Amino acid sequence: MDDGRSDTDSHAALLSALPVGSRGLISHVRAGDPVGERLLDLGLVPGTPVVVLRRAPLGDPSVYELRGYQLCLRRSEAERIRVRRIA
Repeated sequence: MDDGRSDTDSHAALLSALPVGSRGLISHVRAGDPVGERLLDLGLVPGTPVVVLRRAPLGDPSVYELRGYQLCLRRSEAERIRVRRIA
């Protein structure tokens, strides 16, 4: 279930797919369950800029910076978030 807080974007990529050092603008968050709602509560809402800071050696989890703080997410959580790359 999706709560419709943002439209999907055909040019968006999954947050989990962005390379380290890249920036993105959140375009959609798949919510509708407790994990998705928690992501929204943490500030991962459409329109928020996010930077990929680092990734664990095996690729999971990753650390992101947004809204002045750093957040560590598992790949399964980051795959719920779509972003548009920005320069």
